Amino acid sequence: MGSRKKQMADAIKEAKKHVAFAKLNNCPTSPRKMRLVADLVRGEKVENALNILKFNSKEASGRLEKLLLSAIANWQSKNEEANIEEAELIVKEIKVDSGSMLKRLRPAPQGRAHRIRKRSNHVTLVVGANNNTQS
Repeated sequence: MGSRKKQMADAIKEAKKHVAFAKLNNCPTSPRKMRLVADLVRGEKVENALNILKFNSKEASGRLEKLLLSAIANWQSKNEEANIEEAELIVKEIKVDSGSMLKRLRPAPQGRAHRIRKRSNHVTLVVGANNNTQS
Protein backbone atom coordinates (compact mmCIF):
# COMPACT_ATOMS: atom_id res chain seq x y z
CA MET A 1 0.00 0.00 0.00
CA GLY A 2 2.86 2.38 0.76
CA SER A 3 4.42 2.00 -2.68
CA ARG A 4 1.06 2.67 -4.37
CA LYS A 5 0.65 5.89 -2.41
CA LYS A 6 4.17 6.89 -3.40
CA GLN A 7 3.39 6.20 -7.08
CA MET A 8 0.22 8.31 -6.86
CA ALA A 9 2.12 11.14 -5.16
CA ASP A 10 4.81 11.01 -7.87
CA ALA A 11 2.14 11.09 -10.60
CA ILE A 12 0.46 14.13 -9.02
CA LYS A 13 3.83 15.85 -8.62
CA GLU A 14 4.65 15.21 -12.29
CA ALA A 15 1.26 16.58 -13.38
CA LYS A 16 1.73 19.72 -11.27
CA LYS A 17 5.11 20.32 -12.87
CA HIS A 18 3.42 21.25 -16.16
CA VAL A 19 1.26 24.00 -14.61
CA ALA A 20 2.09 27.17 -12.68
CA PHE A 21 -0.14 29.81 -11.16
CA ALA A 22 -0.03 33.37 -9.93
CA LYS A 23 -2.44 35.21 -7.64
CA LEU A 24 -3.40 38.85 -7.38
CA ASN A 25 -5.14 39.68 -4.12
CA ASN A 26 -7.11 42.80 -3.13
CA CYS A 27 -6.90 44.46 -6.53
CA PRO A 28 -8.89 47.73 -6.24
CA THR A 29 -11.07 47.09 -9.31
CA SER A 30 -14.60 45.77 -9.28
CA PRO A 31 -14.79 42.06 -10.11
CA ARG A 32 -17.23 42.72 -12.94
CA LYS A 33 -14.77 45.00 -14.75
CA MET A 34 -11.93 42.52 -14.21
CA ARG A 35 -14.00 39.60 -15.56
CA LEU A 36 -14.60 41.48 -18.83
CA VAL A 37 -10.86 41.44 -19.49
CA ALA A 38 -10.27 37.96 -18.02
CA ASP A 39 -12.81 36.44 -20.42
CA LEU A 40 -10.78 37.74 -23.37
CA VAL A 41 -7.68 35.68 -22.50
CA ARG A 42 -9.20 32.50 -21.03
CA GLY A 43 -7.97 29.48 -23.04
CA GLU A 44 -5.67 31.54 -25.28
CA LYS A 45 -2.02 30.84 -26.02
CA VAL A 46 0.27 32.91 -23.79
CA GLU A 47 1.79 34.96 -26.65
CA ASN A 48 -1.66 35.80 -27.99
CA ALA A 49 -2.96 36.62 -24.49
CA LEU A 50 -0.06 39.01 -23.86
CA ASN A 51 -0.83 40.83 -27.12
CA ILE A 52 -4.53 41.08 -26.25
CA LEU A 53 -3.75 42.53 -22.82
CA LYS A 54 -1.07 44.89 -24.09
CA PHE A 55 -3.34 46.57 -26.64
CA ASN A 56 -6.55 46.59 -24.61
CA SER A 57 -7.49 50.04 -23.32
CA LYS A 58 -9.05 48.93 -20.02
CA GLU A 59 -7.18 49.55 -16.76
CA ALA A 60 -7.63 45.94 -15.65
CA SER A 61 -5.69 44.67 -18.66
CA GLY A 62 -2.44 46.21 -17.36
CA ARG A 63 -2.83 44.42 -14.05
CA LEU A 64 -3.63 41.10 -15.75
CA GLU A 65 -0.67 41.47 -18.10
CA LYS A 66 1.67 41.81 -15.13
CA LEU A 67 0.01 38.79 -13.46
CA LEU A 68 0.38 36.69 -16.62
CA LEU A 69 4.08 37.57 -16.85
CA SER A 70 4.46 36.47 -13.23
CA ALA A 71 2.74 33.14 -13.94
CA ILE A 72 5.05 32.57 -16.93
CA ALA A 73 8.09 33.27 -14.74
CA ASN A 74 6.75 30.80 -12.14
CA TRP A 75 6.36 28.15 -14.85
CA GLN A 76 9.88 28.82 -16.09
CA SER A 77 11.35 28.41 -12.59
CA LYS A 78 9.58 25.04 -12.24
CA ASN A 79 10.70 23.85 -15.69
CA GLU A 80 14.20 25.27 -16.09
CA GLU A 81 15.21 22.80 -18.80
CA ALA A 82 12.09 23.44 -20.93
CA ASN A 83 11.67 26.13 -23.56
CA ILE A 84 8.57 28.36 -23.43
CA GLU A 85 8.13 28.45 -27.23
CA GLU A 86 8.28 24.65 -27.53
CA ALA A 87 5.93 24.09 -24.57
CA GLU A 88 3.12 26.17 -26.16
CA LEU A 89 1.87 27.58 -22.87
CA ILE A 90 -1.82 28.39 -22.63
CA VAL A 91 -3.95 30.21 -20.05
CA LYS A 92 -5.64 27.13 -18.61
CA GLU A 93 -7.71 28.84 -15.96
CA ILE A 94 -8.39 32.39 -14.87
CA LYS A 95 -10.73 33.01 -11.96
CA VAL A 96 -11.93 36.35 -10.62
CA ASP A 97 -13.47 36.36 -7.13
CA SER A 98 -14.73 39.31 -5.17
CA GLY A 99 -12.49 40.57 -2.40
CA SER A 100 -13.10 42.81 0.57
CA MET A 101 -15.33 45.84 0.20
CA LEU A 102 -14.70 49.32 1.58
CA LYS A 103 -18.00 50.86 2.67
CA ARG A 104 -18.35 54.64 2.63
CA LEU A 105 -21.28 57.01 3.11
CA ARG A 106 -22.14 59.76 0.66
CA PRO A 107 -24.59 62.55 1.49
CA ALA A 108 -27.91 62.32 -0.35
CA PRO A 109 -30.84 64.75 -0.62
CA GLN A 110 -33.15 65.50 2.32
CA GLY A 111 -30.63 64.54 5.00
CA ARG A 112 -30.24 60.95 3.88
CA ALA A 113 -27.04 59.00 3.25
CA HIS A 114 -26.27 56.53 0.47
CA ARG A 115 -23.78 53.74 0.94
CA ILE A 116 -20.88 53.62 -1.53
CA ARG A 117 -19.30 50.17 -1.94
CA LYS A 118 -15.72 50.27 -3.20
CA ARG A 119 -15.16 46.74 -4.43
CA SER A 120 -11.95 44.79 -4.83
CA ASN A 121 -11.16 41.38 -6.29
CA HIS A 122 -8.84 38.38 -6.20
CA VAL A 123 -7.54 36.91 -9.46
CA THR A 124 -6.05 33.43 -9.82
CA LEU A 125 -4.33 32.66 -13.13
CA VAL A 126 -3.11 29.17 -14.11
CA VAL A 127 -0.83 28.59 -17.10
CA GLY A 128 0.22 25.20 -18.38
CA ALA A 129 1.79 23.40 -21.28
CA ASN A 130 -0.60 22.39 -24.04
CA ASN A 131 -1.73 18.75 -23.69
CA ASN A 132 -0.72 17.92 -27.27
CA THR A 133 2.98 18.57 -26.65
CA GLN A 134 3.39 16.69 -23.38
CA SER A 135 5.28 13.43 -23.69
